[in-house]
Parts: sequence; structure tokens; C-alpha cells
Amino acid sequence: MSILKDIHINPLGFREYDARWLFPKDINKEGVKCVGQGLGTQIILKTNKSPRVIVGHDYRSYSEEVKKKLIEGLIDTGCNVEDIGLALSPTVYFAQFNLKTDAVAMVTASHNENGWTGIKMGIEKGLTHSPDQMNELKEIVLKKKFLKGKGSYKEIKGFKEVYINNLIKNKIKKKLKIVVACGNGTAGIFAPEVFKKIGCNVIELDCNLDYKFPKYNPNPEDVKMLKAISEAVKKNNADIGFGFDGDGDRVGVIDNNGKEIYSDKVGLLIARNLSSNYKNKKFVVDVKSTGLFAKDKILLANKCQTIYWKTGHSHIKRKVNEIKALAGFEKSGHFFFSQPLGYGYDDGINSAIQVCYLLDTQNKKISEIINELPKTYQTPTMAPFCKDEEKYDVVESLIKEVHKLKTSSTKIDGQKITDILTVNGVRFSLEDGSWGLIRASSNKPSLVVVTESTTSDKRKKKIFEFIDNLLKKTGKVGEYDQKI
Repeated sequence: MSILKDIHINPLGFREYDARWLFPKDINKEGVKCVGQGLGTQIILKTNKSPRVIVGHDYRSYSEEVKKKLIEGLIDTGCNVEDIGLALSPTVYFAQFNLKTDAVAMVTASHNENGWTGIKMGIEKGLTHSPDQMNELKEIVLKKKFLKGKGSYKEIKGFKEVYINNLIKNKIKKKLKIVVACGNGTAGIFAPEVFKKIGCNVIELDCNLDYKFPKYNPNPEDVKMLKAISEAVKKNNADIGFGFDGDGDRVGVIDNNGKEIYSDKVGLLIARNLSSNYKNKKFVVDVKSTGLFAKDKILLANKCQTIYWKTGHSHIKRKVNEIKALAGFEKSGHFFFSQPLGYGYDDGINSAIQVCYLLDTQNKKISEIINELPKTYQTPTMAPFCKDEEKYDVVESLIKEVHKLKTSSTKIDGQKITDILTVNGVRFSLEDGSWGLIRASSNKPSLVVVTESTTSDKRKKKIFEFIDNLLKKTGKVGEYDQKI
């Protein structure tokens, strides 16, 4: 007689391009196994063979337990699992290229608080699941439309060294003094070693692994983490500070004066530096990024083009792959480098290495280099509440409204709307290059609002007031998580 096992999976855990649950509240062990069976089924249907799947896990106390159940599910469908053990997400992505396998599954909740687990997965090399693939996976899992097979399990030892050796091929000449901050996350056993081996003088900050995250979450957008890096940079008179998130695919940057450099500006500095050696290339940035990319003198002189695309690491890396761009930059700190600089996926350590190369080629401090960019005035990313079931309709109505305002030559702080971009919500630009953005959040019941002025702090605020009035008129938008 078979015993029916209790399976619990909250359907909301299937996000736009990965999966996240509170464990075991929103997903239990048998639920994880089902997700493994669903993913295995999806991989086999896509590859039409007995696939090899790379699996890894982050340092959370329960991640190995979650990974074990995921592996059971994968093997049950006929997948041949190759387990590289404790890893970063980019280590797993790199393994797919290095070991020539068919798919990847990384057990991580990235920078989320303790209690969260999740899976980042992909089939095409260098790419993670698209929203369509996530919906397909959700359908297979919830309807239990699993294939049955007999796979295998193999442990891959020593892959950490293979990954590190790939990153340290090009050394730097300057003896840069850098702060490497890992927030006690998994990057702590990778990042310091890499930077020492490329020739940096490394000051380690919270690089010991501690799954309790005693100080703050390993999140380079977290104010506490940024403040700690800033203090360490100033105390040690360092050239630069880098902060890595829990699974190592994002980086945050602090300059030599202890000031945060926003990721879109870091991306622009890297793009400028690369453009002199890689002329006629394309770059991809997300719609939350600075408008400076579009009309940057150095990029234009080197005949480089920038495409603004949908926010989200999966969207940007797919666009980079699709149009064969040299690199892509997302405002949250996910950067993507194509060959010969990388394999197209997001790797925070490789991103920081590119910043070190930038400093290596210029006889200036990072604060001086950033000051060479035209000054802009940008709001933080603000998130006014809007119900999940209403947010996309609200944005559609606002797209129509902004088009009407452009047609009628309505002015915002004396400026007409000149361009409207609707690849992800609505981003409207004004005559002087200032802009405003309204889009639906991909993972929260909220909208996303950002404004930037090339002219003044006053204009930045006027654009925000204009957007705020549009939102109020809908009657469906609530309080902001923060305001300017």
C-alpha cells in the first residue's frame, strides 16, 4: 500500500524569472521534490534527450536539504545530475559552459532574509528562465504532469578552483587597495581569493560564512551594507569598495571617498572604457537606468549604441544574447558580459574585475572618473502600492494618457515630451534629456517610479509631481515605500 505524502507548494513562489519561497512555510520538502520533477520534465521536453543538469547551493543552513529534494525530483524524471556543491549562481552558470551540460539549477534565495529559499534555473547556456518558461514550469508542477525516468547522480569535486582560475586570467598592474564585502554570504569564499590572485591588496569585510547574516543581509542595495563598506573604505584609505550579494551575481560599488556610485553610472563607466577597444558594439541597459547612455559622447564617438530594455536580470541577459551586445547593465547591479569578456550571464565578481581594469588603465581615482560624467539628478526607485491584479491595467491606462499628453504638447516644467518608450511600462523623455518612468513591479504589489533630470533637482521633483498626479487620478495607487 502506497502512503500519500503531504505536498505543499504556494503557487505565488513561481516568480517572473526564478522561484522563491519561505521554507518550510510556503514549500515543504515534498513540494521541492515536485518542483524538481517539474523542472526535469521541462528540461527533457526541451532537450529531447537524457540531459545532464548542473546543481549547486548557497550557504544557508537548509539549502543542502532543499537541494537534496530537488535532485531527487530531477533524477525521478531521467535527468543526470552533476552536483558542484557549495557555489555562487555564476559558478553554476559557468559550469554549464565548462562541463558542456544541458541545464542548471541553483538553490539560492540570493539576498532575501533567512527563511527564504529559491531556485535560479536555465536551459539555454548563459540564460535563466524567461517568464514564459516560468509559467510553463508552474503549470507542469501544479498539474503534476511529470515524465518518469531513471537518472543518475554524480558529485563534482574541486569546481570552485576551476571557476576561480577562469576569472584570474588577466592580472592588473596597479596594486589597488580594495574593500571586498560579502555580508557573510557565499561570495566570502570566492571573492577575496579572486582579487588577491589578480593582484589587488584586499581588505576583507564580513567574508566569513555565517548563514545567520548577523549584521545585515548580503545585498549591495542595502543601506546598512553600503554604510559598512563606506566606513571600511575611508578607514583603510582604499581605492574602491565592492559589495556582493548572497549568491554572487550582483555587485555594489563605493568610491574612494566612501560614496556610493549607482550601478547604472558604474555601467556607463565600464561601457566607456570598453568602447575604445570594442568599436561599433551594442550595450543594453534597463529602463530604470540613467539617460546619459543614449547621448554619451565617448560611446557615440566609438560608434556604440545603447538599447533600453525591460528591467530584470533575465530580460537583460536575453536581450544581450539576442542582439549580440558586448555587455548589459541593470540598475540593481546585475551586469552581463559577452565573449571575450564573459559568457553572457551575471557575475558580480567579473563585474567588479571590469571596474578594476578601468582603474588600471587610467591614472585617476574612481571619484575623479565618475566626476567626468555629466551631472544628473535622480530619485531613488520608489514603489507606490498597487494591487497585483490591477497594476498592469493601471500602467496600460497611463501609457495611453502619456501619449495623449505628448500629442497635445503638454509641458512638464516648461519642457515638452519628445520620446516615449513602452518596452516596460512607460518611460517618457523631455527636450533636455530628463525623463520619468512608471512600470509595474515584477514581484510586488506595487508600481515602480523613477525620475532623472539632466538640469536640476527642481526639475527632477517637478517630473515626480507630474507622475504623482497621474497616479492619483487613477484612484488605484496607494502609499509610496519612500518619497523624494
